[in-house]
Amino acid sequence: MHITSDAGRAAWSAIVADPASTLVCSDFDGVLSPIVPNPDEAWASEATLGALERLGGRVAKVAVVTGRPARQAVRLGRLDARDGLGSASVLGLYGFERWDAGTGAFDEPEAPAGVAEAAAELPALLAGLDLSGARIEYKRLSVGVHTRELPDPAGAFERLTAPLAELAGRHGLQTEPGRLVMELRARGLDKGYAIHRLVDEVEPTTIMYAGDDLGDLPAFRAVRDLRDSGRVKALLICSGSDEQDALVAVSDVVVDGPDGVAALWNALADELAG
Repeated sequence: MHITSDAGRAAWSAIVADPASTLVCSDFDGVLSPIVPNPDEAWASEATLGALERLGGRVAKVAVVTGRPARQAVRLGRLDARDGLGSASVLGLYGFERWDAGTGAFDEPEAPAGVAEAAAELPALLAGLDLSGARIEYKRLSVGVHTRELPDPAGAFERLTAPLAELAGRHGLQTEPGRLVMELRARGLDKGYAIHRLVDEVEPTTIMYAGDDLGDLPAFRAVRDLRDSGRVKALLICSGSDEQDALVAVSDVVVDGPDGVAALWNALADELAG
């Protein structure tokens, strides 16, 4: 682990000095879980969950910020059965849904009509592009199109970009690219929104955020803005891969995928224990 920025090193020192004022945030896919062809089988790894549990009882709050529905993230992370994460929260669908471990309650608002309408048009759109094999993932408040299982995943993703943007625009939605997936979702809904909700609630002095792809850029921007304003110290972690490097240039530390994230969290937990 090599923290490359002065701001990142200052944040690490601040966490060690005062963990109880720290907000630890993590994406799900590519951070807590490895990227797999079928997103319904992306179980969180024991290594990352175990490391996160070591921090859970020492910091102000642990939050999973994800584009997945909150229920799905809780199930794939088995987060309702982790003793060390009793005060954790999941902000699903970019913050529109929420689950809190303390109560076990889910907050799941009604979906915008445009999402279901766009989802209904997707099979015909994909067939017209000869991309019927693309996986459609309906998330209630968003719908994603995955190209990972197609013969030319990157080429298919590129071909879909403009048609999906046009479809989203007609239904009052916006597109959000990820790792070989394009999501259509409500406007103004991103992980930056989720971060600001958490910061207003927790009022931390330090934030640690771990992400892996384009969907995390709004969260990185929100955290950097908070850091630049002097409101918090912050450590931005990129869970790196050969597939996506969008976060590398804006991170304070780059690690090798979920295992690297687990190693970093364990190193921090060791310092706190020492």
